[in-house]
Amino acid sequence: MPSTTDITVSQLARLIGLPTSPAIIDVRSDADFAADPRLIPGAQRRDCDAVASWSNDYAGRVVIVVCRDGAEQSAGVGAWMRHQGLDAQRLEGGYAAWREDGQLLLRTDKVPGRGVGRTVWVTRARPKVVRIACPWLIRRFVDPAAVFLFVAPLEVDSVGHRFQATPFDVANAFWSDRGDKCTFDVMVEEFGLASEALARLAVIVRGADTGRLDLAPQSAGLLAASLGYSRIYRDDLAQLDAAMALYDAFYRWSRDAIGETHT
Repeated sequence: MPSTTDITVSQLARLIGLPTSPAIIDVRSDADFAADPRLIPGAQRRDCDAVASWSNDYAGRVVIVVCRDGAEQSAGVGAWMRHQGLDAQRLEGGYAAWREDGQLLLRTDKVPGRGVGRTVWVTRARPKVVRIACPWLIRRFVDPAAVFLFVAPLEVDSVGHRFQATPFDVANAFWSDRGDKCTFDVMVEEFGLASEALARLAVIVRGADTGRLDLAPQSAGLLAASLGYSRIYRDDLAQLDAAMALYDAFYRWSRDAIGETHT
């Protein structure tokens, strides 16, 4: 009989990148992490031995616990969290099974430091396409708790220095356009998030962001919706919150529904 406290690699893979994705906790030892310093997208590293001090941070959430091979570390952490009344499951086979199955893995060497326990990013105010697309990618695949600061263009550098925020989609930043690639393309590539669905979505975003609407039939629709959102919302953070669902829909289409048509 399948365990009620385990989740398989294929089951978890279907949840990655969705707004309903569970909290993923990587409890591999420092030595195991150093041997392969990547993470399942959206995962957060935690100290296995200190579970009593941080478990309640996940109250009210579904939690997936990941260790090297799905053995005693994740079993113990999951059992402790369930003792605390939390909905915690263990990834069957652990990180090794996820990697061996060829699933997405996030390059942590490219993720900016988490000075306040989460990444902080800064960009120009009044976003349209890519300055919404990139926060969507970061929150769904890199850091679900990421903070985004929207400021006047001339203030991006100074705000970045003062608040230890990483600039994106601004001139001379690491996270910016490169050749014919827009910032969204760059993030997908640098974070190691190569998948058919994200590659397909990247083309749509690039077409909408650069005005090359011939790149994908969906680019014109994304541009129109993005401009509409920018007119509806005066507050950039409210616009971001509202438009997350738009990118969720495009991602699910890119992953699951490209062959579906209606007549």
